[in-house]
Amino acid sequence: MTNSGPKLKILKCLKIIISSLFITVLLLFTVASIRTFSLDVNVGLQLAQWEKTSNISLVVDEHQREELLRNFKEAIRIPTVSFTETDINTTALLEFDKLLRKAFPTVFSSVLVRHELVANYSHLFWVQGSQPNLVPYMLLAHIDVVPASESDGWEAPPFSAEELDGFIYGRGTIDDKSPVMGILQALEYLLKKGYAPRRGFYIGLGHDEEVNGYKGAMNIVSVLKQRGVQLSFVLDEGLAILDGVISGLEGPAALIGISEKGSATVKLSVSMVPGHSSMPPRESSIGILAAAVKRLEDNPMPRLFGHGPERGTFEHLAHKFKLPMKFIMSNLWLFSSLLGRVLERKPDTNAFVRTTTAVTMFNAGVKVNVIPSLAEAYVNLRIHSSQSLQEVLDLVQSIVGDQRVKMELVSGFDPLPISSNDEKSFGFQIIKKTVLDNFPKVTVAPGICIGNTDSRHFRDLTSDIYRFAPVWFKPGDAQRFHGINERISKKNYEELIVFYFSLIQNCDIEKLPEPHSSVHEL
Repeated sequence: MTNSGPKLKILKCLKIIISSLFITVLLLFTVASIRTFSLDVNVGLQLAQWEKTSNISLVVDEHQREELLRNFKEAIRIPTVSFTETDINTTALLEFDKLLRKAFPTVFSSVLVRHELVANYSHLFWVQGSQPNLVPYMLLAHIDVVPASESDGWEAPPFSAEELDGFIYGRGTIDDKSPVMGILQALEYLLKKGYAPRRGFYIGLGHDEEVNGYKGAMNIVSVLKQRGVQLSFVLDEGLAILDGVISGLEGPAALIGISEKGSATVKLSVSMVPGHSSMPPRESSIGILAAAVKRLEDNPMPRLFGHGPERGTFEHLAHKFKLPMKFIMSNLWLFSSLLGRVLERKPDTNAFVRTTTAVTMFNAGVKVNVIPSLAEAYVNLRIHSSQSLQEVLDLVQSIVGDQRVKMELVSGFDPLPISSNDEKSFGFQIIKKTVLDNFPKVTVAPGICIGNTDSRHFRDLTSDIYRFAPVWFKPGDAQRFHGINERISKKNYEELIVFYFSLIQNCDIEKLPEPHSSVHEL
């Protein structure tokens, strides 16, 4: 009898704990369920009353179609390759200049357009608006491309612009000559139709984006700074329309990049006294460095999914998934860690989860019977939005954990600031509206660029930089980017032109409408 009292107390405590846990789980489940079926971050301004504008429509006839495709193919055939910062095909860039002037005569002759060359090969256009009080914006693209060789396995020569099954093949068809030619073609059509914008805008075409844009984009920025220019927003290349790429997502999704990952290139080196291979030391420079590199690969950077803009991406897309993924996506406050573990399993989605680590170069040795004095490795890191360059460098140093391994930062920069993307964000909402006007079945969401663009150089001119072009990506197409068989369909190129044709006109409103929810209180 004396022992029954404590036992009852323990049982009572256990019941209370179990009941509390049950109530907590039930409460969390209830909250998550309500959020799952009520969360809709996509309504935004779609139901609001937009300022009325008399937009000109564009219907491309057969003659125009032949002409625009001919000009685009000619652009692809010009090998404007950037090999390194000091090795750029300037002859091709001069040829491209001649093509632009021939293909878009109205752009180059209109009294509304001021054109100038920057750093000899980049182009800057200013299209004057009728209302100077409206803050201008900028459309960016780049002329140069990465190298390509037919021997790599191309189905068509990379600078042939050959047509296969309705697609135009060639280096630059996606990155980035379709926006270059598409923007100017849209402006050419608008000017021919007598269009005069209310809101002025710039078009910047860099010539060395593929080798960091230090001469092209940075000099364009310098010119605009000298003139005291501030921009409402910048739209550059970056993300695209994904169709069937995201497993489980119903329908295509247009992702508008609102930030870019940072970048760092780190050089690791080990120096030792050289020797003969017949009398090797217990550890060589190669062995020490190889072990350090292996530790970096075995110990990835921390999982950070949900701490950056990638969370907004999945919340915007949540309603397009079926259960149970819809339940998980709608409640990342609860499941971000779980989803992060799933996404990190594949290289293409792991890039959204953390700062990635890639060993890209390893150099050592000069002769088979000589133990080298120096071993070097280069590591490229793409930095997650919630980390800084210095944090990543400190982690690399800690993981390497060997004072014999010297670490040197070759180049690097922090992740780009996150651009606004709410209902008061002029640039984001205009781009979103233009996407939905042209592609009504597409779901629009903010996204993160895992690569870098010329737009990063424009941070001093605007706080809102977006990275998007309406290029359709189906499964496998992402590998064509900087890879073999880069291509775009003829239909998609025409869609790009119509998109920019609409975007320029949509920017002519003075301000965004009030959100629907604040206008119609239920």
